Amino acid sequence: MIKKAFTRIPAYSFASGVFATATFRQSVITSVGTLINGGLGAIFYIVTARYLGPSDFGLMIVAITTLTLVGDIGDLGTNTGIVKFVGKYASQNLEKAERFLKLGLKVKLGVICLVLIFGFLGSSDLADLLFSEEGLAAPLKIAFVGVGSYLLFSFVISSLQAFQKFIQWSLIQIGTNFLRLFIVFLFISLGILGLKNALLVYTLVPFMGFLVGLNLLSVKFWKVKNEGSIVKDFFAYNKWVALFSIASAIGARLDTFISARLLSATDVGIYSAAVQLVQIVPQCVAAISTVVAPRMAGLSTIGELVKYMKKVQIMVLGIAILALFFVPFATQLLPLIYGKAYLGSTTPFLILFFGMLVLLISVPVHMAIIYYFSYPKFFFYLSITNMILVGFLGWNLISVNGTTGAAITVLLGQIFNFIVPLIWVLRKICTKTKSN
Repeated sequence: MIKKAFTRIPAYSFASGVFATATFRQSVITSVGTLINGGLGAIFYIVTARYLGPSDFGLMIVAITTLTLVGDIGDLGTNTGIVKFVGKYASQNLEKAERFLKLGLKVKLGVICLVLIFGFLGSSDLADLLFSEEGLAAPLKIAFVGVGSYLLFSFVISSLQAFQKFIQWSLIQIGTNFLRLFIVFLFISLGILGLKNALLVYTLVPFMGFLVGLNLLSVKFWKVKNEGSIVKDFFAYNKWVALFSIASAIGARLDTFISARLLSATDVGIYSAAVQLVQIVPQCVAAISTVVAPRMAGLSTIGELVKYMKKVQIMVLGIAILALFFVPFATQLLPLIYGKAYLGSTTPFLILFFGMLVLLISVPVHMAIIYYFSYPKFFFYLSITNMILVGFLGWNLISVNGTTGAAITVLLGQIFNFIVPLIWVLRKICTKTKSN
């Protein structure tokens, strides 16, 4: 009786509809997978942080940050292009979808060869000139090797996403992180887990995930012919994705690089501990985006977009509100998790956590611009502006406030990245609605 009464309320009916959608159900699958995967990843960083200590842990994070930065730049927008085009043609023209897969993999293999050559040659100069830290030369060499496995593994993940194989998408990431963590504990038991070995584990295990992922996809796509026929379409879309990916990748990591330049390796380690603890939120963002992206790409009218965006927005706002209740527990657990050497991580953690929640509620807006409006060019200009903003704020705030200044820089950057796209999407929706 009570339930029937509530169902007559429009807001209740709409909210019930949100949580009954395929998007919500698939988001639950990817989110559960992400939580497990994120938990395993967090344990990896916690264990290595405690075992290596703040100084070596700081060097490890700088190397990993360099790895992911070069990987994101070297991707050249290929992952987004795969989700866009394979997701579009998977049910309409499988052979054409496979051409996009083959072209994407060939692009990545070419980039890997270039990165290995120039990375090995330039590691020592990069460590000296950019970071003023000679101890980074060897870790950076390992990081450049890791770019290869990073690009190949992300190819598999993007392909599974495009085909909407969300269970396999989750399992392959969980399996990879579990194997990485298992090897770390094995090395600890053997007494051989140093900075170098920790990085080798981090960088090489994803390559095994790539090999497993190829079997999930079926390698028959490599036999498809005439992939050159779709090069123009692929890169016409990808060029702006690649440009904004480069700018956003740099902007997203400027806090770590500026900290590495201005602060000690120990301070970088303390800040990095806070960064890693909030990574569960970006991983949740990735899980939701995995489901939302191909659906956004398939919408045909502005009315469908508005309806779908409302549902996704309610979902991410609900998740963000629930996440706030865990903040007090997290701040109490942080020194217990990492140890007393990382007590300085608490304040940066709180600020970074709020910044990541802003990123979470930005999902519907960002996905609409990239996949519905197909206008990645917008994010190129946004990312350039954000990179300049973060660089200016970061240098000044970190110089004065240390790790707290780095966290504030991230928070302000996320707020900027939410408000500007939101205004653009609302104006676009209003214009198209009036024209219809």
